[in-house]
Amino acid sequence: MAGITNSNAKRMVLLAGRSHPELAQAVSAELGIDLVPTRAYNFANGEIFVRFDESIRGCDAFVLQTHTAPVNEWIMEQLLMVDALKRASAKRITVVAPFYGYARQDKKHAGREPISARLMADLFTAAGADRLMSVDLHTAQIQGFFDGPVDHLFALPILAAHIGRTVDRSKITVISPDAGRVRVAERWTDILDSPLAIIHKRRDPDVPNEAKVLEVVGDVKGRICIVVDDMIDTGGTIVKASEALFENGAEDVIVTATHAILSSPAIERLQNSRIKEVVVTDTLPIADEKRFPGLTVLPIAPLLARAIREVFDEGSVAGLFDHVGV
Repeated sequence: MAGITNSNAKRMVLLAGRSHPELAQAVSAELGIDLVPTRAYNFANGEIFVRFDESIRGCDAFVLQTHTAPVNEWIMEQLLMVDALKRASAKRITVVAPFYGYARQDKKHAGREPISARLMADLFTAAGADRLMSVDLHTAQIQGFFDGPVDHLFALPILAAHIGRTVDRSKITVISPDAGRVRVAERWTDILDSPLAIIHKRRDPDVPNEAKVLEVVGDVKGRICIVVDDMIDTGGTIVKASEALFENGAEDVIVTATHAILSSPAIERLQNSRIKEVVVTDTLPIADEKRFPGLTVLPIAPLLARAIREVFDEGSVAGLFDHVGV
C-alpha cells in the first residue's frame, strides 16, 4: 500500500491527476512513496470519471494536479478527486496545484466581470479541500481567497541559484517587467547583490496578452539583464521588454519565469528574439515541440516534496525559504 506513516501514526498518500504525469512521478520519487493507483478517464460526452483503487480512510491526502491546457478539464478532474477523497473519509485533503488556474483573474478591472481566482478557491472549498499549496501565485492576495491554510511556495531560490552559478554577478542587473513584480525583483537583488531596473509599461485593456513598453527606469547599459517574471504565456511582453533593454544598451538579456505556459506564438517569438536564455521550471509540462536552444528547464519536484513533507510532519513550510542565498 502506498504511503508514509509518521510517529503520530498518520499516513501520507500522494494522488495525481493526468495533467502532468512526469511531475507526479518526480514528486513521488522525491518522497519515496508510490502514487495511489487511480482510474481516471473521459466518457464520450467529455464527463470525467475518477476512482481510487485503494483505501484512503483516515489518510493525509495530497492531490497533485497542475492546471495546464486544457485548463478547465484538469481543474474539474482535481475537483472530482477531492470530492472522492472527502467521501472516502480522508482525514485531511491538500490540493497541490503548482500552477493555479485563473490566477490572473484576481480582481475586477471593469463592471460585470467575475473574480475567477476567488471562484476557484470557493470550488475547492466546496469540494472538500482543507488546504491549498501552489507555486508563485500571480498575486499574493489569492491566498486570502481560500478559507483554509495556503502554502505559497517560491521558485526564486531555484531560479536564482542557476543564475548565480552561470552568470558573472558583477554585471547583473535584475529587471522587473512591470510595477507589480518589483517586490519579487527586490528579493532577487538581495540574493544576487545586484542593482534593480524596472520596465514601465501600459496594457491595452481591449487587447489581451499585449503590452506596450514605455521606458526602462534604471541604468542597464553594458549590463546582463535578468528579467524576472512569474509566467511566460504568449511571450509578447517579455520580448518587448528585452527589445527595450537592448535599445538602452544592455549587453545580454536572460529571462526567468516560474511557469512556462508558452502559448502560441511564444516559441517563435522567443526563438526570433535576442534573448540569450530563457530559464523556467517544470510546474507545467513542456512538450518536445516547445523546447528550443536557449531554454533551460529546472525541476520543481524537490521543492514540492519538501513542502509536502513539512505539512505532513506539522513543520514549517515558510522555513524552507528562510536565509535563502546562492
